[in-house]
Amino acid sequence: MPLVKPSCVREIRARVNIVDVISRSVTLKKAGSRFKGLCPFHQEKSPSFHVNADMGVYKCFGCGKSGDLITFVRETEGLNFIETIESLGQRFNIPIEYESGAGPTREERSLRQELFELHEIAAQHYHDAFRAEDKTGEWMRNYWQADRQFDLELAKEFKIGAADANGSNLGAELMKRGFSESALRQCGLFFIYDDAAINLRSLRHRFRGRLMIPIRDHQGRVVAFTARQTALTPDNDPAKDAKYVNSPETPIFTKSHLLFNLDRARTEAKEGHPFVLVEGQLDALRAWSVGLKTAVAPQGTSITEGQLALLRRYHNQIECFFDGDGAGQKAALRFLPMALAAGLEVKFITGDGDAKLDPDLLMMEKGVEGYEAVRDSALSAMSFACHSLVPEGRKSPAEKKSAAMNPLFEIVVSAESEVARSEFLKEAANHLGLSISALATDFERYRRHGARRAPAPRRDENPPPEPGPISPITVSPEEHLLLICLHFEEFGKPLSHTLPHKWIDTQHPAGALLNRILAEFEQDAWPGTAELNESGLLETPEEKTLAASLLFETPQMDDPTKVAEEGVQKLRLRALQPRLRQIELALSQPQSDSQSDAISLLKERSELQRQLRQPLRLAPVA
Repeated sequence: MPLVKPSCVREIRARVNIVDVISRSVTLKKAGSRFKGLCPFHQEKSPSFHVNADMGVYKCFGCGKSGDLITFVRETEGLNFIETIESLGQRFNIPIEYESGAGPTREERSLRQELFELHEIAAQHYHDAFRAEDKTGEWMRNYWQADRQFDLELAKEFKIGAADANGSNLGAELMKRGFSESALRQCGLFFIYDDAAINLRSLRHRFRGRLMIPIRDHQGRVVAFTARQTALTPDNDPAKDAKYVNSPETPIFTKSHLLFNLDRARTEAKEGHPFVLVEGQLDALRAWSVGLKTAVAPQGTSITEGQLALLRRYHNQIECFFDGDGAGQKAALRFLPMALAAGLEVKFITGDGDAKLDPDLLMMEKGVEGYEAVRDSALSAMSFACHSLVPEGRKSPAEKKSAAMNPLFEIVVSAESEVARSEFLKEAANHLGLSISALATDFERYRRHGARRAPAPRRDENPPPEPGPISPITVSPEEHLLLICLHFEEFGKPLSHTLPHKWIDTQHPAGALLNRILAEFEQDAWPGTAELNESGLLETPEEKTLAASLLFETPQMDDPTKVAEEGVQKLRLRALQPRLRQIELALSQPQSDSQSDAISLLKERSELQRQLRQPLRLAPVA
């Protein structure tokens, strides 16, 4: 793969705001001159992830992750450097230039980028088929409007499509556009025998006679499809009896990591509206069509810890709007412990009385007002669990109450704090008509012996300290001087002429990095802090973390020159004092050697003492 021109990388760093990049996957709030939010690299409840827009860096004070906008995209999306630059260029309309001049061939381009482009073309192809004035298009539009009660504007907005029962020319179109064999084999849109050559006959369509719903990642890129069975689905379809068929997992699609409609819903969640979790894509589309803009749906039958963590980045509240049948209740009870462990506040919208709630029908008939009406009677997490497991409450026989204890305790133990656990136990005791002390005793026994889940870490009790200005006194003199070099680059050259290499302790990250940076200044090759991550100067993860931490903060110093000179003086003292002590010890011992050796030691001692007394000033640089 050809190398991207350095000037192109510099342009991306100059034109792309790191806050714009990170806010696509993390809800950031202004905190003074910086931004903060929940870390995307580890699970937490209190924000410890900070972004410095001026310096173009981020730092998590909980897990230690740090870097710039390129590092962030690489680590959160699992891309290599070239893929990251291509992705950012595409996202922010910045042309990518390559060292070869002509850019990569289709074979040289990354597979992921090919698959993103291929899926956009496929989505447009299916949407064009939905709009076409032919038998398939007319039938699908009628099904969409008459049977599903959706309008065509919604179909256009979400690019709803149609897969012809007899296949289509999608394969021919993709081959004509020059997509690689790897992309065609791994896109998930076709059945292809492993040993078959790629041609029009070997590309057998996975989706036929189905309504096509594009699945987008949190950045809005099409990565997969959900295909809804219709009367047009042929009898020889391998998945004929399956109401919904999803794309298989591919290099750009892992169903446990995505939520349908999150790319749109997260914008509303940032405004303070809680997410509404529904069971399927069509439920989410119904919610969107009536004005409920925060509805999301899992990609399959159950929600995962990864999906819950993704939601937690944007909002800490979820309202579950599931079908009122047994399957919906079971799904809710399964994910409830995971949601509590993820630090989410969960409410359940169940409807009134004994009527089974059908969210799709309710919103179709009554719109968002119908949702608001049932939302007023939403149940808390423990209240929902109690009503689901022991519907008759106090009237239930003792054996039924006993049978519900372990499932209830599994939910209680998942709460993040003792306060929350105590409140949950009170709710359960009240619902079941039991003594709170007896229930608490049974819970402690369960926690000691029978808990299948370890209590979630109580992350709020000791939240990471807020970053503050760095004082001139740092962990080591080397770190002290690194701070100067990174924030006051005009001192780099004078320091490189003043500080001897042998005074620096290169056995530790700060010293090793300082030594390399000063060498760059001395050779007039310093790339600047904006290029530090890609310069090759940061050789270890420890050095990268250290550099990001120092870049992130604002030095607290009135006189940087004085601070720099004090740092060099400390290194001088540390370098010369051990030898001075050795000389003093040697002179205090009986002299068995010649008088000339003693005189030599005295001269060396005098010189060392002179150096230590002499005020140290930074060397002037022309």
